[in-house]
Amino acid sequence: MNKRRFLIATTSWSVGLVGTTFLSRYLVGNLDNMADAKKKFEIMKTDDEWKKTLTPEQFRVLRQHGTERAGTSSLDKIYTKGTYECAACDLPLFTSDTKFNSGTGWPSYFDPIPGAIETSTDRALFMTRVEVHCRRCGGHLGHVFDDGPAPTGKRYCMNGVSLKFVPS
Repeated sequence: MNKRRFLIATTSWSVGLVGTTFLSRYLVGNLDNMADAKKKFEIMKTDDEWKKTLTPEQFRVLRQHGTERAGTSSLDKIYTKGTYECAACDLPLFTSDTKFNSGTGWPSYFDPIPGAIETSTDRALFMTRVEVHCRRCGGHLGHVFDDGPAPTGKRYCMNGVSLKFVPS
């Protein structure tokens, strides 16, 4: 192999390795999510146990960090008094007093019930977002953004399938 071919081959390989390393943090997801998978929660179940209590769509969203299609949740348009609980473990997460119409197609809230949620960094799909989880079972609920109304300025954009509404 001559020097020119050697340099072209090693340069291509190096660029490919650097590019793959850089992109992997965005395509594969985030290391925080991997840590969450090993974290101990009050309620711990195997995938098979979760599949027995959740619908396939709930399992995909809550346990596999999926997202439901915008505008598909009936909870998006509910504004009666009540509490929104985790669909996996029944932990109260949000009250109707903090719900607002964000126009995004997902149920949105400006403040969770204190101590109900945890967050982690989500670097999947070429962006960095703050992912919201149920603190009791670790279920993926949605994401939180800094474009919500007063008094918090937060928009907790939740997957309706990860919640259940309990009227008061």
